[in-house]
Amino acid sequence: MDSKAAALTAGGVFNQRAGAVVDPLFCSSAFFDPRDLVQVKYEMVRRVLVDRVPVTVAAAAFGFSRASFYSAAAALEAAGPAGLVPGKPGPKGPRKLTRQVMDRVEQWRAADPHLKGRALARLIEAEFGFGVHPRSVERALLRRREPHDPEAATGR
Repeated sequence: MDSKAAALTAGGVFNQRAGAVVDPLFCSSAFFDPRDLVQVKYEMVRRVLVDRVPVTVAAAAFGFSRASFYSAAAALEAAGPAGLVPGKPGPKGPRKLTRQVMDRVEQWRAADPHLKGRALARLIEAEFGFGVHPRSVERALLRRREPHDPEAATGR
């Protein structure tokens, strides 16, 4: 793997479908790199908006679907080129221990500071109708108390 490919991979912007990019610019110029996902998406959107190429034609030339084009165009509109950088995969927030549930947990703890994870998990199940591991409740309580400064949270 060359240094640029390594840098693109480290940045989370290596285009896994670089071989599907058949746009003439990317096939004839060293500047345009089909491995650079942000550049490929940007040029795809630019091709439609500036050069007035139909969405289906541009999407196919850049190795994407029409739906991917519209997602890229919306991301570019909302956040500029930084919006084309893929976000972290996985859940974006808690599924069970939501703010509403944790606010209620805090109320229970305010009324009885001796309540621990197991008792709180039972209260959550009784009131909200789903089970949660006691340790998950304890970790969620710790996260709510941690400062938002990463260095302060690690004690450095």
